[in-house]
Amino acid sequence: MSITLKQVFNKDKTFRPKRKFEPGTQRFELHKKAQASLSSGVDLRAAVALPHGEDLNDWVAVHVVDFFNRINLIYGTVCEFCTEKSCPVMSGGPRYEYRWQDDHKFKKPTALPAPTYMNLLMDWIEIQINNEDIFPTSIGIPFPKNFIQICKKIICRLFRVFVHVYIHHFDRMIQMGAEAHVNTCYKHFYYFSTELNLIDRKELEPLKEMTSRMCH
Repeated sequence: MSITLKQVFNKDKTFRPKRKFEPGTQRFELHKKAQASLSSGVDLRAAVALPHGEDLNDWVAVHVVDFFNRINLIYGTVCEFCTEKSCPVMSGGPRYEYRWQDDHKFKKPTALPAPTYMNLLMDWIEIQINNEDIFPTSIGIPFPKNFIQICKKIICRLFRVFVHVYIHHFDRMIQMGAEAHVNTCYKHFYYFSTELNLIDRKELEPLKEMTSRMCH
C-alpha cells in the first residue's frame, strides 16, 4: 500500500521551521516549476537541469532551501534515536568522522556528538538561508558574488546528514516504511549537486557504493 510523505513523517517532528517562498515572487514560481517536474514523474536527472532562460543563482537558491526543508524533516524523524550515547561522534561508519568548525565558538575542527553537530549544522544553515544579504527575497536585489561558494558549503554539510542517517539510523527509516521517500530525496539531492558541480567528489565517498546502485 502506498503511503504519502506526510503520513510517513510527522510534521511535529520537523527539526526546524520550514523556510517558505513568498507567493508572487520569481523564486516562488521556480519552486512551483521544480515541484511540478518532480510530481509529474519526470526523470530526476532531467528535473535538476537549469531550465532555459532561468538564472543559475535563483535555481540553486530554490533547491538549497527545499533540500534544507526535506533533510531537516528526515533528520527530525530520527533525532530522538540519535543521542550522545548512541552517536558519541558525528560519523559515517568507522572510516569517516566529521568535525565541526565555524567562525564563532569552534574556530578549529572539533569532534562532537552527532546530535550536537546536527544542531549546529541546522542552526548555521538556517542563519544563511534567512540572511537577506545571502538569499535575497526581494526582486532586483542581487545575490552576493560568493553565493555559489556558500551554497557549496551548505550542500556539503547537508550531505553529511544523509551519510549519518543512512549508515547509523536507516533501520529506523525501514521500520517506518520511509526508505523509498528518503531514497528519492537522496537521488534528487545527488543529481542536483553533481549536475551543477556543487559538491566535491571526495565528499561523496562514504555513500559511493550505495549511490552507484541507486543512481546508475
